[in-house]
Amino acid sequence: MRKWINKAFSKIYKHRYRHLCQVMARPHEVQRELLRQLLYRAKYTEWGQQFGYGAIRSPKEYAARVPIQHYEDLKPWIDRMMMGTRNVLWPGQVKWFSKSSGTTSGRSKFIPVSYENLRQCHIKGGWDTMTFFYHQRPDAKQFACKTLLMGGSLAPYEVYPKIIRGDISAIMIHHMPWFARPFFTPDFETALLPDFDVKIERIAHITSKEKRVVMVGGVPTWSVVLFRRILELTGKRHMLEVWPEFQVYVHGGVSFAPYKRQFRTFFPSDQVSYQEVYNASEGYFAAQDCLEEEGMALLLQNGVYYEFVPMSEWNAAQPQTCTLEEVELGKNYALVISTNAGLWRYAIGDTVMFTSLHPYRIKVTGRTRQFINVFGEEVMVENTDKALELTCTQTGAVVLEYTVGPVYLEGHEKGGHEWIIEFDKLPSDLEVFRHLLDRNLQRVNSDYEAKRFNDMAMTMLRMHVAPPGTFFHWLKARGQYGGQHKVPRLANDRRYLDELLAWLKKVPSAE
Repeated sequence: MRKWINKAFSKIYKHRYRHLCQVMARPHEVQRELLRQLLYRAKYTEWGQQFGYGAIRSPKEYAARVPIQHYEDLKPWIDRMMMGTRNVLWPGQVKWFSKSSGTTSGRSKFIPVSYENLRQCHIKGGWDTMTFFYHQRPDAKQFACKTLLMGGSLAPYEVYPKIIRGDISAIMIHHMPWFARPFFTPDFETALLPDFDVKIERIAHITSKEKRVVMVGGVPTWSVVLFRRILELTGKRHMLEVWPEFQVYVHGGVSFAPYKRQFRTFFPSDQVSYQEVYNASEGYFAAQDCLEEEGMALLLQNGVYYEFVPMSEWNAAQPQTCTLEEVELGKNYALVISTNAGLWRYAIGDTVMFTSLHPYRIKVTGRTRQFINVFGEEVMVENTDKALELTCTQTGAVVLEYTVGPVYLEGHEKGGHEWIIEFDKLPSDLEVFRHLLDRNLQRVNSDYEAKRFNDMAMTMLRMHVAPPGTFFHWLKARGQYGGQHKVPRLANDRRYLDELLAWLKKVPSAE
């Protein structure tokens, strides 16, 4: 029976793929029409009336009339929505709010998830992802076997219990259609448990007995924890001995580059695919449509209108944005979105770069607040990820987590960068690794190379090796445990470095 169900879904995906190709063939028309629909739907909301949505006739007029918004700007409006107030940022009452676990702030943000946003953006994005996968893997069998769920949790808002808040993964699981549920593991009660330790343990016990898991999706940090526990329980050497039919790991949220070698040890086969997605609390923005090429196809008809702030405009009082028609290859842009949940010209905090313009494909290069530019080096997360990947390839080392910050100029001493790295497999020579890492960072970032020339402006990077489990336990101590929480890679100050170094002194062993 499952075999025939999978064949039926394969046909559905073929039809969806043809439609996606049609959308990607006329991107500018699709985006302009989407903006028109968003403005029309919201013109009688409080926000829409304040900014005269009924009179806006073009993307240029929209950009001129509505300033770019940050979470702090929208928070008073969102707070009222969480108290049940209707027609604030989006028509009607929004009953679901996604908890956004950003790496740049310890404070949680709550993002409205309207019915339209849930169905036409997040859930639709999931179907689009599988459409791309089935197109590239004729042997795909998601609906013949099972997919592992690693969701967050949900809870009523204490102040107004009719409102439900939680991770976007948990909201999507809660609303999963009945016909799809038999194809997922574990049971939904387990998948939505609030205690992450209990959840991981229960998922490990349940799924270690499942023989036909073919797909897992999640943040790599926590997937590694789960896979290790499953191998402990089963005594197997790698995950393909547990799940011999496994086909694809769907990842997002952080760059996969530092985790590649680790995942190859979990799944030692060229038949296992890795598909990147860009599914944030604010929306499902992109999915990898070609597994052999870098970049994810921008989802253009999923309730999100896109604008892009060039790097030169990031710190301007009134940043000028580019429309999709104006973007260029190889340039960093801060992403600005308008959505069918009432986020209007919202700066999400991520930076992206276009890898293709026909069709439009992007890669996430970092966070607008996660960079180092103390000495004019303009180092982004993409640079450190790539340098680390190259160094691991050259040395055979495997890195689990890392964070980087500046070393400030003091007296006659020169500045530089300081790294804290947690290895899964140590290099044979740490000094060689450090020198190669510095050299590779110069290779991928010409500004860093210029500042490092003859040690004139910056000295060789410093490096600390963190004990096993350091970042896992550090995140847990900060209350950022499980779900969508991620390790902050870069900071333009020493707040993460100093906190981690102080924490390590108090906890010599992170195990």
